[in-house]
Amino acid sequence: LKRLPVDTLKIDQSFIRDIPDSKEDKAIVRTIISMAESLGLHVLAEGVETEEQKQFLQEAGCNIIQGYYYARPMPVHTLEKMFDMSTNKIYRGIDG
Repeated sequence: LKRLPVDTLKIDQSFIRDIPDSKEDKAIVRTIISMAESLGLHVLAEGVETEEQKQFLQEAGCNIIQGYYYARPMPVHTLEKMFDMSTNKIYRGIDG
């Protein structure tokens, strides 16, 4: 890991899925975040679907989060509608 040309470590959704109920997954995720921080890497968590998962990750030190919590996959034109370039605000609930 230390010799690879990477700057971000991604936490697979299989470790996120059962948070906050799984003590084991919480321990694994905390360990991954700690290791990444020690190596000077950013940490990205994928598959975040709930507020509880997002909150846990932020408290554990992971601030790059992706998943259905924010939005489902969408075409570019829908994303452009959500993101108003003139105000730099993201709007929720825009239909494709």
